[in-house]
Amino acid sequence: MIVVTGATGGVGRATARAFAARGDRVALLARGREGLAAAADEVRRAGGEALVVGVDVCDAKAVDAAAQQVVDTFGHIDVWVNNAFAGVFAPVTEVSPDEFRRVTEVTYLGYVFGSRAALRHMRPRDRGTIVQVGSALAYRGIPLQSAYCGAKHAIQGFNESLRCELLHARSGVRTTMVQLPGLNTPQFDWVLNRMAGRARPVAPVYQPEVAARAIVHAASHARRREYWVGGSTVATLIANAVVPGLLDRYLARTNFDAQQDEGTPDGPVNLWAPADGPHGHDFGAHGRFDDEAVAYSPQQWLSRNRGRLGAALTVGAGILAARKLAGLVRR
Repeated sequence: MIVVTGATGGVGRATARAFAARGDRVALLARGREGLAAAADEVRRAGGEALVVGVDVCDAKAVDAAAQQVVDTFGHIDVWVNNAFAGVFAPVTEVSPDEFRRVTEVTYLGYVFGSRAALRHMRPRDRGTIVQVGSALAYRGIPLQSAYCGAKHAIQGFNESLRCELLHARSGVRTTMVQLPGLNTPQFDWVLNRMAGRARPVAPVYQPEVAARAIVHAASHARRREYWVGGSTVATLIANAVVPGLLDRYLARTNFDAQQDEGTPDGPVNLWAPADGPHGHDFGAHGRFDDEAVAYSPQQWLSRNRGRLGAALTVGAGILAARKLAGLVRR
C-alpha cells in the first residue's frame, strides 16, 4: 500500500502513476478536488487501485486521520511518500511573515506530520519505507526562493535525525531522501510569484517522470540514505561542497534571470487554496516546458547502478562543473 502526498500535480501525480503501473494500491493525499479525481482515474487506468483522501498536510490531526483511513481501507501502509509543498518566488523582504509560515508549515511540517503518521502504523509491524522528496535546494539555497529553500534544508536535518533514531532502534522501518533537479511541473504557474516575469525552473529541465522513477526505485532500495537525480543536482551539490563562496557569486549573477521567463505572472495561486479546487481545473503532471524538458537522466542510471565506474563518472562530472563554475565567476 502506497501513500503519496501532493498527489494531484507534478512529481506527486507522476509518482502515483508510476506506482500504479506496478499494480500497487495508491492513496492520493492532497487538497484539490479536481486534481484528486483526475489522479485517481489515472491510477486506475494504469493498473492500480486508488483511494482519494482530501487533506491539508499542515494539519497534523487531519494527516493522522488520513493515515488511519488508509489503514482501515487497505490494512497497512508499506510506503509513505512525502511530496506536498508550497512556495513563494520573491526577495526575502517581499515575503510576508504569514507567507513564510505557510510555506514552512506545508513544505516542512507537512513532512514531519506525514512521517509521524506513517511511523505510527509502520513501527508496530517493524517494516515500511518513508521517502522524503527533496531537492538540490535542500543543500544549496538560491535567491528568490528563501522560504522554500529554508523548508527543504529543514527536511534534510529532520530526515537525518529520524534515520539515526531508526538505526539506533535497529528498526525495520527505513527512510530515504530523493534530491531532485528543476522539473517541468505545473507549480511554476500556480506558485505565488512577485517577480517581474513568469516563474520557471532553472535549466536543465527534466520531466516529472524522471523524478517518479527515482522515487519508486528509492522506495524499494531504502537502505541508501539518499539519491541524487539529474546531472545538474550532482554538479550543484558538489560545487556547493567544494567552492560554496564562488557558487554564491555565480547564483547572485545568474539566478534572478534564470528563474524567470518573459510575460507577466497571471495564473492562480495555490498557497492558501488549491488551484485545482472547486472553481479550478486539473493541472496534471506536466507544466509548460515540454519543449525543453528531457525525459531521461544518464546520471540517474549511474546512481542506481553505482560501482567504481559510476561513482567516478558522477564525481568527475561534478568536479568539472565546479571548475567551469569557477571560471565563469572569475570572468
